[in-house]
Amino acid sequence: MRGETSEGPIADVRELPDGRPALVAYTALDRLAEQCGENQPWMLVAIESLAEIKEQNKFDTVAFDPKFEAHLRENGRLL
Repeated sequence: MRGETSEGPIADVRELPDGRPALVAYTALDRLAEQCGENQPWMLVAIESLAEIKEQNKFDTVAFDPKFEAHLRENGRLL
């Protein structure tokens, strides 16, 4: 599930293997590009803003720097 606004995506929530929803977050742009692709949209979010994001996009945890298989990317973006 990806949250959207008129300006574009605001959050990417993915299901973990155990079924819990997790907010996808990267701690560095090079890690984001390596795992999601060079054309992956992104935004900088302060930790203090996570509560507001959680209100709009229900998640149980934050997945920092998750690894994604190459087949999940297309046109330099995560599917």
